[in-house]
Amino acid sequence: MARVSLFSSPLLLGFDRFERTLDRIGRTGEGYPPYNIEQLSENRLRITLAVAGFAREELEISLEANQLTIRGKQAEQPERIFLHRGIAARQFQRSFVLADGLEIAGAGLTNGLLEIDIVRPVSEPEIRKIPIRNAADGDGRIKIASSPAGAPRKEASK
Repeated sequence: MARVSLFSSPLLLGFDRFERTLDRIGRTGEGYPPYNIEQLSENRLRITLAVAGFAREELEISLEANQLTIRGKQAEQPERIFLHRGIAARQFQRSFVLADGLEIAGAGLTNGLLEIDIVRPVSEPEIRKIPIRNAADGDGRIKIASSPAGAPRKEASK
């Protein structure tokens, strides 16, 4: 049976990116490594992952579009013989979808905790003044010439 999309309505045009994002979020079900998301201030967040046993060289952080991905892979140690192995030494991949406008400020590894700082730059709202022209005709309306579908509209010449 085909899956019906939440965004299949003809009134919801251009929402395919949101649908793909929701699909990606739904696929990340594994709980390793554990993590915290902390709000440091109004415009700063920190994601902390517990990555005990991983060296900095065994971790990779990447950002593609709005998806932050953290990967860890430890090198095999065939020369070591374990009588009991209770410390996880498996590879992992953890992904987070970031909202538009968020930026990665940096990352650090201390005492087995990988901290990734995220900021939302504060920008002043841009205020544009739109000039109001006098219409050539006395009715006060701007004349727009009809154009073929898809072609940009231009003002009718006088």
